[in-house]
Amino acid sequence: MAELNKLTIAAARDGLRKGEFTAVELTEACSAAAAAAAPLNAWTVLTAEAALTQATKADAALAKGDAPAMTGIPLGIKDLFATKGVQTQAASNILAGFKPPYESTVTQNLWDNGAVMIGKLNMDEFAMGSSNETSAYGPVTSPWRREGSETALTPGGSSGGSAAAVAADTCLAATGTDTGGSIRQPAAFVGITGVKPTYGRCSRWGVVAFASSLDQAGPMTKTVRDSAIMLGAMAGHDAKDSTSADLPVPDFEAALTGDIRGKKIGIPREYRLDGMPDEIDTLWEQGRAMLRDAGAEIVDISLPHTKYALPAYYVIAPAEASSNLARYDGVRYGHRAKIKAGEGITEMYERTRAEGFGREVQRRVMIGSYVLSAGFYDAYYLRAQKVRTLIRQDFEQAFTAGIDAILTPATPSAAFGLGEKANADPIEMYLNDVFTVTVNLAGLPGIAVPAGQSSENLPLGLQIIGRPWEEGDMMNVAYALERAVGYASKPDQWW
Repeated sequence: MAELNKLTIAAARDGLRKGEFTAVELTEACSAAAAAAAPLNAWTVLTAEAALTQATKADAALAKGDAPAMTGIPLGIKDLFATKGVQTQAASNILAGFKPPYESTVTQNLWDNGAVMIGKLNMDEFAMGSSNETSAYGPVTSPWRREGSETALTPGGSSGGSAAAVAADTCLAATGTDTGGSIRQPAAFVGITGVKPTYGRCSRWGVVAFASSLDQAGPMTKTVRDSAIMLGAMAGHDAKDSTSADLPVPDFEAALTGDIRGKKIGIPREYRLDGMPDEIDTLWEQGRAMLRDAGAEIVDISLPHTKYALPAYYVIAPAEASSNLARYDGVRYGHRAKIKAGEGITEMYERTRAEGFGREVQRRVMIGSYVLSAGFYDAYYLRAQKVRTLIRQDFEQAFTAGIDAILTPATPSAAFGLGEKANADPIEMYLNDVFTVTVNLAGLPGIAVPAGQSSENLPLGLQIIGRPWEEGDMMNVAYALERAVGYASKPDQWW
């Protein structure tokens, strides 16, 4: 039998139901792999004892038959999700020691479906970053290495711990969140599948907020089928989240027929950027050819306001972040700075936030406060919201014209080295989101699928953007692409 931690969700589900192994054995294999992967710094805390309790309960449910698909499946949970009684810091010093007395809706849905948590996963602080280098826990290291090099690489961000943990086979899947590409970019960097659902498909209740109109939880898995299975367990209406859609959750796995004959796949000309590496352009062309060979019709389309997406995003997201992070004041929970004799509450607020927030979070809070200030609100924030409307209308026009899905690159490059962009202009780091932020601004579903290797043998991904609420159709296109690519590369274990 193959090593249990290397199984997909689908294979583990089938093996558990056939009695080939138990949920306890599967959980022990993943917990051991996670503990052995300490050099990756992907895990912030391992909950081995609690995981075995969940696994034992899963085995009892399996013995009775008719257990949900996620029963007994060991998962990693991004540190942004509140987990009852388990450290939840959003990778920030300002939340040091915080153990929520409640469970996020998404994780509760997973536990209700029989899944097992083996631990919490590292991330960029408050999900603000594209390389997992802003974390209070320190950076995550990708399990991948450039050919012939020992340079430590980024797994992407902000869900870098989730990406690294899945790619290194330390869990079968993980939760992520995506505000501007934080599921899809790291998934592409490490050669796994990542889904950002339609805004409102998964509840945001109990997920530490970054930018409330953009944040969306989603699965990070080894295959498209696994993403379909896991998303079905995560999603659903939640009365505690006013933005949660009161819609039934389809059987996403049943949509994976692989038949995309007659589907119209849009290729946006605005995504062909100046200076885009040849290997990214070649990968995109290969993806178009594969979908065409599978029976899809490839259609050139225009999304004319794409060039304004990145600046609009980096006005709107920091504005919402500055509002959301105002609650971290050192009074109610989390870090509180010590004050000197004669100082008052204002000094305590200032010192608490200066000590608790990292540089990138401070930068975005200051940007957000600036664009929301009285003298600049109309010039920046209001204008960015108008641009957002135009971007959404671009997609609506494409879909109204008959486009079923849109194919783009997932990232502008393969993974870069840790520290390589640390001292660069922050804009250079923000450019990693150039292909992904439009999806969040428009509230659409998107999926990143591994589609090839770079010249240095690092994973490269393609992105498929779907119609709102049609994640099943979007994942079916991704499934057809996945089958055509046949991507099976794994990192050589060095940790």
